[in-house]
Amino acid sequence: MSETLRLNACRRLLPVLALSLSLMSCSGKPDASTLVMVIENSPTNLDPRVGLDASSERIDELIFDDLCTRDAHLNVKPGLADRWDVPDPLTYVFHLHAGVRFHDGRPLTSRDVKWTFDSLLQGKVRSTKAAAYHLVDHIDAPDDSTVVFHLKEPFATLLWNLAGGAVGIVPYGSGDEISRHPIGSGPFRFVSAEPDKEVIIERNDDYWGVKAHLPRVRFAVVPDSTTRALELRKGSADIAMTSLAADTVLTLERESNVEVLRGPGTVLGYLAFNTREPILKDPRVRQAVAYAIDRTAIIHYLFRDFARPAYSLLPPESWAYNADVPQYDHNPDRARQLLEQAGYPAVNGVRFHLTMKTSIDESPRLVAAVLQQQLREVGIVLDIRTFEFATFLSDVIRGAYDVHTLRWVGGNEDPDIFEYVFHSARFSPNGGNRTYYANPQVDVLIDQARREVNQNARKQIYAEIQRILADDLPYINLWYFDNVMVHTKRVQGLTLNPAGNYDFLRSASLIPQ
Repeated sequence: MSETLRLNACRRLLPVLALSLSLMSCSGKPDASTLVMVIENSPTNLDPRVGLDASSERIDELIFDDLCTRDAHLNVKPGLADRWDVPDPLTYVFHLHAGVRFHDGRPLTSRDVKWTFDSLLQGKVRSTKAAAYHLVDHIDAPDDSTVVFHLKEPFATLLWNLAGGAVGIVPYGSGDEISRHPIGSGPFRFVSAEPDKEVIIERNDDYWGVKAHLPRVRFAVVPDSTTRALELRKGSADIAMTSLAADTVLTLERESNVEVLRGPGTVLGYLAFNTREPILKDPRVRQAVAYAIDRTAIIHYLFRDFARPAYSLLPPESWAYNADVPQYDHNPDRARQLLEQAGYPAVNGVRFHLTMKTSIDESPRLVAAVLQQQLREVGIVLDIRTFEFATFLSDVIRGAYDVHTLRWVGGNEDPDIFEYVFHSARFSPNGGNRTYYANPQVDVLIDQARREVNQNARKQIYAEIQRILADDLPYINLWYFDNVMVHTKRVQGLTLNPAGNYDFLRSASLIPQ
């Protein structure tokens, strides 16, 4: 496809907002005490031990506290644990902050921390997050303020897996009911939730840390991107975070009551293959798909350069990132050559069909449509199936797909993700290996890296893992999305961090109008 044709194809798929926006009249005055943030999907589960999707994890981070936190440079810092000691490689001793209480008034103690992780390790709650702690042998709570993690073997990424949205601490005895009425100790407390409509949280006036300024936040579920933009334009919504089409952002930027913040992000967009499917078992087919994709055109024309190319599951900001891996620049001739070698000649221009599943959200639908056109050039017919997000994610977890696109939000900021996503012991639903990729060499390297405490040695191991994955291609790493926040001018005190989470709601405030 020529560059002109690619441009026209992308433009046909972009929403035309200028006329729509001009027809909208301003709404009434917004609630002075409630910030309204429009989000794409309802959280699937607000139990921090269970919820895996971006909406769940980002809202959970406001309701629950973790033992540790992460700063803007992705370094682990104190959270509920003021400090920790490592007397030997198999023992981590955490000392809890004094005086912390849950939203219902109960004190938060070591018993609650122990219960949170025991409920995962002992299967009291069913969650793929348990896989991240399989090297924990047992947990002790010798007194109310001390928690001791005993490991089966050295586990270099334990601190990361206890930090910043990994698993928030729940009250002792909490079961499935917490998904319906979450009780945490964070800066906001849960008020209510209605699936496919909204989640409401309010300031925790008794918070042990720096208190939030906002009295109340309403997360309004608005699946349609154009509708989200219109809500911002008329002032019935205050914030949209990396959830609007690029052309929409450029249109809203011209509105007098709207501002745009933008910064590099770590959220990864990727294409995943079900390697159990007969056609997709062959790495040459997966490589051919990679060569057929013109990510530069998609980033430029579809995302208006609000993204950067990705060549690893890790972002460039990670200490373990390896840029020296095979890359697949757009090369349709090479794609056709690989497909011929794999035994798939074109018959009437068609080599085979693949089914791609995605959500009904606008951005992934647009990407899927462009990928469909690009793969058709090399003889691959991509049949697209769209679903409401929870149904789509359920199919992905069950392996009921050929190809899918999703995003890694936060989880890809530490190299421990390779174990969760690509180790053969982590096939879904026992982990995040939803491609069912199995490579004994990769398994050995991942196990070595998790035991190695010397960071330089670990970096070399992870560099080799990234090189092998770039050859085998169970994933095609497509792009890292910029963090793009569109907000009304009645909101102030906003900041962005690379992870693109909702931490800015801790410092934001509303200007009286």
